[in-house]
Amino acid sequence: MTAETGPLAVVLTQVAVADGLAAACALGKVAVDVVPSPIGAFAVCRDPDEDGAAQAAGVISQLLKQIPVVLIERRDGQVSASRWELGERVADLVPGLMLDGAPDELEDLMLGTRTVADFDGVVSSVGMSRLKAMRVLAGAARRAKRARSTQ
Repeated sequence: MTAETGPLAVVLTQVAVADGLAAACALGKVAVDVVPSPIGAFAVCRDPDEDGAAQAAGVISQLLKQIPVVLIERRDGQVSASRWELGERVADLVPGLMLDGAPDELEDLMLGTRTVADFDGVVSSVGMSRLKAMRVLAGAARRAKRARSTQ
């Protein structure tokens, strides 16, 4: 297996379910493939160039108003990381610290030993209709409300 060294941009979130993040991205018109992971779903940008990655991180951080997101990028064999809040890049982060303890899925993507197609449960925002996205988000809100009421 050869490692892929092309550009890659991944937005890390604390969203628990991949379909919820994909639905939010579909509504925000962000083209991503969402990979589930034990620490939260992350969005692999379909447009990994610098402008596409920044746009994706900005939109996702606006959609997830209450929680910061992290953009991790691989370009020319170098990895960078930045924190985003409310649509703005607010801090540069040490990529090694971000990857330390990261789920295997993220590490494999960043190293280029696996691609999005290699993972189970991936949900794409591309082609998801506005109606389906709204249904997914409404269902997630109902499940969250029920979970809060049983606590």
